[in-house]
Amino acid sequence: MSFADIQARRQAKGAKSFVGSSPKTSGAPPPLVEAPPTPLYGGLPSSVDVRTGPERGRGLYTKGQVKKGGTILTIKPHIYVLSTKNLELFCSSCVSPAPAAGLKRCTQCKNLWYCNATCQNNDWAIHKKECAAMQRWAAGAPSPDVAIPAEPIRCLGRVLWGMQKRGLSNVWTREIDAMQSNRTSLPPEAAESHTHLAHAVIRYLGLNAPEELVPFGIDSAGGIVDLTSRFVTNSITLASPSLAPLGVCVSPSIALINHSCEPNAVVVFPRSTKDPASQEPEAQVIAIRDLLLDEEIFTSYIDTTLPRSHRQEALSATYNFACQCVLCSRPPEPDPREAITCPKNCGSAVPFPSEEVPVTHCTNCKSAVSWSDAMQDALRIGQEALQKATSLQFSDMAKAQQLTTNIIPMLTSAKFLPSSHPLLALTRLHQSLLLAAFPINLTQDALDGLVRASSASVTGLSLILSPGHPTRALALAELGKLLAVDEPAPRHTKPASGTGAQPFPPSGPARLRLACETLIRARDELTISFGERNDGGEVGREVREMVVRLERELAAWSQGIRNVIEDTPGLGKGLK
Repeated sequence: MSFADIQARRQAKGAKSFVGSSPKTSGAPPPLVEAPPTPLYGGLPSSVDVRTGPERGRGLYTKGQVKKGGTILTIKPHIYVLSTKNLELFCSSCVSPAPAAGLKRCTQCKNLWYCNATCQNNDWAIHKKECAAMQRWAAGAPSPDVAIPAEPIRCLGRVLWGMQKRGLSNVWTREIDAMQSNRTSLPPEAAESHTHLAHAVIRYLGLNAPEELVPFGIDSAGGIVDLTSRFVTNSITLASPSLAPLGVCVSPSIALINHSCEPNAVVVFPRSTKDPASQEPEAQVIAIRDLLLDEEIFTSYIDTTLPRSHRQEALSATYNFACQCVLCSRPPEPDPREAITCPKNCGSAVPFPSEEVPVTHCTNCKSAVSWSDAMQDALRIGQEALQKATSLQFSDMAKAQQLTTNIIPMLTSAKFLPSSHPLLALTRLHQSLLLAAFPINLTQDALDGLVRASSASVTGLSLILSPGHPTRALALAELGKLLAVDEPAPRHTKPASGTGAQPFPPSGPARLRLACETLIRARDELTISFGERNDGGEVGREVREMVVRLERELAAWSQGIRNVIEDTPGLGKGLK
């Protein structure tokens, strides 16, 4: 007897009623009527609706107006796992970072860590089977480097154990089954990758063949490959409040939301619950612009700072579709992702020329820019440097930083816009490398260099992303925090000769004022991107406290100046 047959018999038994209010009747009993199945997506609020369209299939739509910063959806993912490198750093149950006292490790598998016994007990129902699987996997691993399965394998294992525990008719399982799969239309290389993942999952579960998956509701090899396809297509990044990737998660409700390269909403994990042990990780879908009645909700599946060709390639490789959003079908002219500053410095921009369009013109003064070997070399060298530095950022940070340090000035001198690709990507990578190498004995040069890199990232992102986008808001917050760092050796600089412009970054009180102004801007945007009701999430609350502290410091400095003036005879008169 299969698992499905057992479930059917249990349902039939549960449908019988042994309490009646009507008189007994003679003859054969009336036929049993099967209760209608519980509707899917019961976690969705009444303010949104699932609808099916001819072009994009299912999607989420508003049933009323939503203001930017408004929370559209709040839900805990069905399944989530931490990436291997984060297992020791975060609780595997509530995803809280390790406290000062440290986390507690599972004494059996020795791989998962928890805040305390409460978090471990909350996770034990599913970790009980996962614990044995991880020990079995480690025993057969060819080297310590692969002794812990990758997060897709562990996440799919948890999905299957969840389906087995709840049964095929349970809403939880049916929502997993209802997620879209692209298995039948995948290109050969993607289908092969999904098949390899399916085989790894079977081995992780301790099975020898796909036929042994029947207790999990899967009755063929195609069924497990189909599940892996649904996972790859619909899983999202489990992120920290600052968008740092922590792992992977599956939420069928969030998976209903379609993609746009110009999203009107974002998925974030603001960590704003009252009971993290039972409620976290909590995902929220936040509107980053005002939404109208009956408007479809869109998030972005990829990095939208990339040029159109890169975005289309990424979407095709992972999600197997070509985006037809406004940004892709009618891109701006020029697109700041692919543009240089006007050669006549009129303040406008010129699209990148190419072999297909060898001559382009400034949108303002109509100055012409021609496709040249120098332009071709700059794009090629910049892209190669980005790929190389990205691959080295963890294994050889010094080499990666050397690449970004050398290539960024070359692209800047070629008049690439700060938002253009690959300059923006190199700038953001350079900033992260400088931050990772931040010296313990801080120097003024190191601090100022990091502030300048952070400012360049903000400039580039602000030309592409709308106010309230979380990536832009967090970049502003990062810049403000760096400006607020105590200077090791403040510089008393004067404006450059003949320009009147202060060198950047400023020093002393001017630096504190700029830090305060930047953090106020960041807080305004964080309140949008991480939700107004969340007070901007964990980062927004931190920024608010920093603003209060800086305002006090500036007030104390101003009062000190006034006291000196008042206590120095004739000084106040001389300053009038």
